[in-house]
Parts: sequence; C-alpha cells; structure tokens
Amino acid sequence: MLTTLIRRELLDNLMTFRFAAAVLIMLLLVVANTVVLIKDYENRLADYNTALKTHQQQLQEKLTYSAGKLEVDRPPNPLSIFNVGFDKRLGNEVEVSHRYVPTLWDAGSHGSTNSFMGMFASMDVVFIFEAILSLLALIFAYDALAGEYERGTLRLVLTHSVRRGYILLAKYISAMLCLLVPLLMSLLLAVILLTTSTSISLNTDDFLRIGGIILTSVVYLSVFYLIGILISVATRRTSTALMLSMFAWGFLVLVYPNMILAAIPRPEAPKARVASAYSQIEQTWEEFDRERKQFLINDAFPGEKTTFEMMASGWYNEYSYGSSSSLWYVYHSALHMKELVKDAESRVPHAQNYYGFLGPRVTDTAEKTWLIRMPALEEILVQPTNMERVWLKLSPAGLYDAATQAWAGTDLNGIRDFFEAAREYRQQVVNHYHNEKVFASRQWFAGDKDTPDWDSLPRFFFQRVDVDTNAKRALPYVSILFMINAVLFIVIFLIFVKSEV
Repeated sequence: MLTTLIRRELLDNLMTFRFAAAVLIMLLLVVANTVVLIKDYENRLADYNTALKTHQQQLQEKLTYSAGKLEVDRPPNPLSIFNVGFDKRLGNEVEVSHRYVPTLWDAGSHGSTNSFMGMFASMDVVFIFEAILSLLALIFAYDALAGEYERGTLRLVLTHSVRRGYILLAKYISAMLCLLVPLLMSLLLAVILLTTSTSISLNTDDFLRIGGIILTSVVYLSVFYLIGILISVATRRTSTALMLSMFAWGFLVLVYPNMILAAIPRPEAPKARVASAYSQIEQTWEEFDRERKQFLINDAFPGEKTTFEMMASGWYNEYSYGSSSSLWYVYHSALHMKELVKDAESRVPHAQNYYGFLGPRVTDTAEKTWLIRMPALEEILVQPTNMERVWLKLSPAGLYDAATQAWAGTDLNGIRDFFEAAREYRQQVVNHYHNEKVFASRQWFAGDKDTPDWDSLPRFFFQRVDVDTNAKRALPYVSILFMINAVLFIVIFLIFVKSEV
C-alpha cells in the first residue's frame, strides 16, 4: 500500500509545472553562478601565487637576518565556491617573526579587489540552496494536504484501509525525491565544472566534504518541506497555506538573519579589560627592557649604543616600544648594515654577544605577551561575534550555513587552522635560529661579508584538516537539523491523526 501511495504522489509531483520550473531555475542559477565563482577563485589563486613570489623575492633581497621579513600566505579554499564563509573576509597573509606570535587579528590581505566581480561572486552555491531551494520546498508542500482537503480526495482515500501515517510518509518521500532531482543535478553539473577547471584540484577528502554538504542540504530542504506540510495540515485552505508559507520563508530566510544583526548591538570593548591587557603587556616588555639595559651596562663596550659605533651605511631601527589600538606591544629591530666603519672589527664580537643575548629574550617575551593577548582578544573580539552567531543558529538557515561552512572548511575554525600552522612555523623558524646560532651571527646585523642563507630556513606548509575534523565540526549543526525534522514530523502526525476529514 505504501509503495502504491508513493508512486501515485510521485507521478502527481512529476507532472506539475512547478517541478519543471524547479529543475530549470536551479540548473540556470547554480551552473551560471559556478562559472562566475570559478573565475573568482582563479583570480584569488593568481593573487596568492603572485604574493608567494613577491614575498620570496623580497626576502632574498635582504642582506641581514634581522631585516628579513618572513611572510606566509593562506591559499584560497576551492570549496569556498560552495560556501565562501570567512575565506575572503579574513586576512590571508601574516608576518612570521620571533618578535611576536601571530594571531588572526595581525593578518593582512593580498590581491586586488574587483568590486564588479565581487558583486556576483558573493552569491555562493549554498546561498542559492538556502534561499531558492527552501522556497521551492514550501511551494511543493503548501497544498499537499490542504489541497486534498479542499478537493475531497483525502476523504476518498481514507475510505479504504489506509493508515494516515502512510499518507504522510508517501507525500514526504515522493516530494523529497522530486526536490532531490534539481538539487543533485545542479550539484553534479557544478562538480563537473570544478573538475574540468585546470586551476582546481579536488582530492578524495574534498569529494567527501561535498558529500557532507549534499547531506546537510537534503536535511535542510526537509525542514522547509515539513514546515510547509505543517502549515498545510493546520490551515486546510490552499490560499491561506500559500500565504503563511511565503511569510514563514521570508521571515526565516530573509528577515530573521538581518533582524538579529540589526537588533543585537555589538558591545564595546570593556575598557577595564583593555587597560588591564595593555598594562600587563607593557610591564612584560618593560621587564625585558631592564634586562637589556643591564646587559649593556655590564658589557665591556662602554655606553648603551646597540650599533656599537659600527654602522657606516644602511639603516637601523633601535629597539623601541610600539603600540596600536589592536592591543599589542611589539619590539621592532631591523639592522641592515651594508658595510662597517674601518675600525669596527674589534666591536663585532660585542654586537654578536649582545644580539645572541637579545634574540632569545625577545622570543621569550613575545611568547609571554601572547599568553596575555590571546585571551584578551578572544574576550574583546570573538565572544561578541559568537553571540551573534548563536542567535543566527536559532533559524534553520543559520544552522545550514554554519554546517556547510564547517564541511567546506571556510568557517572561523578553518581560518584559525592557518594561523595555528603559522604559529607552528614560527616555532620552527625560532628553533632554526637557536640551532644555527643565527642571533649571535654576524649575518644577523651586518651584510658586509656573508649574506643569510634564506634557503636553509624551514618551509611553510599549510594543509587543510582532514574530513573527519570537518565532520566533527559540522555534526552539532546537522544533528540539530535532524532533531527539527523529527519534531516537525511528530507534530504534523499528531495534528493529522486527530483532524476530521
């Protein structure tokens, strides 16, 4: 009996104009937008490759280790075509130095921005599913039961020995199968376009991540179909059901996300917390500065000049406090002595001894300030944003967006993975400096003889986390969507069972 009901409902849905329109609209939107998104990704990839070459060239031109500026770059995520998330909104290059530990808020951005291209590339594939496919699900559902009530066909069906649960299940399965056709066809064409692009390389994990996005899309689609069925069974009139369905879609997809962002004011950074962090960081660097000055006092070379009267040409920045409104204090030091004065050789050992002492102290102090900066930045910048996202996740659209970002690796955690890799790379560079005694070498401050061996430095390598980690990050949101489905189905069943035909 259930099979017969499913076949009947399936044929009824397939023969409708809305099914053909759904397939055509989704194919046009997804395929056309995928072409634009691939072009946008190729531009970002070209900017990334240009930045790599530029930074490497700039590094090779430096004549001293202290003047060398190590920059690491985050490559664009190919799955950002499905959900761009934070991939384009947050920084994609960061300086790696022993002087400070890099964080998300220290990053810059490379590449030029094409505002005309960005206008079209801002609508990713998930956004189309989130807005258009959810609307189509409601259009499929609004008259599923209300239409049967009005036409009297439901009463005719129930005169036979048919369980009401079977009727609900048949309508749900047949409609979801019809909705899966435009979803899967458009996604299949999008994946084909991705695989035929020479600039995009997808591995097995990427296809599994795309599978996770498809699963989440199906669950999200089911939520809106069940919302439509709930309205249909509760109203019993197709005109009323259609009006309420459009209202529900507009509120959940369009109004609620923007209302939350507008209604919840972003709190200002607590002045006491900011002042406390600044004070702790300043005290840490002041303690370092006392050690530095004490070393110069005890050194055999008279005075506190850190050039040791050796500089004949080039430029030099004295160690000094630097501050910014972004809550950090960093010591700057860049020595680039192209040549030394004639009688400077006797003072070179003093300089080597000084910078051999100073380098590890700067590194340790930077790590101490990191322990102060990180929790302060989390409290001041991250927690308010997290509160906004918690409210956004109270809607199915917010849950769907968060889940697909987690699958694609374009969520905040995915971006933070890059900065964690940058911090690990910084530690590798610092270890290399220690092992090779770079701080105490002549090449640290003078380029008059030998130049730094930049090729001997560790290479930075960033790889996205495995698919298991993406699944763990997406699982809470997908689980909530499943729970919403279950609650909606139970409510619909209880109303339908108790309703008079």
